[in-house]
Amino acid sequence: MAEKGVRIMVNFFVRVVVGIALVFFVNEFMSLQGVPVQVGINPITVLTSGILGVPGVALLYGISFYGIL
Repeated sequence: MAEKGVRIMVNFFVRVVVGIALVFFVNEFMSLQGVPVQVGINPITVLTSGILGVPGVALLYGISFYGIL
């Protein structure tokens, strides 16, 4: 039982690290391309990337793109 909880926590933290790194690098890429879309690194984005993973990060960028339309 405890092993399953540890596995879930490790999975969550790996998703957080990958998601935040992805947000950072995509923000840098968008800035270099002149696209005015930024996703901030804050508790909401950390939780979104931790729970949903890479699709969650894509969702955050989709919301940002929708906001500039």
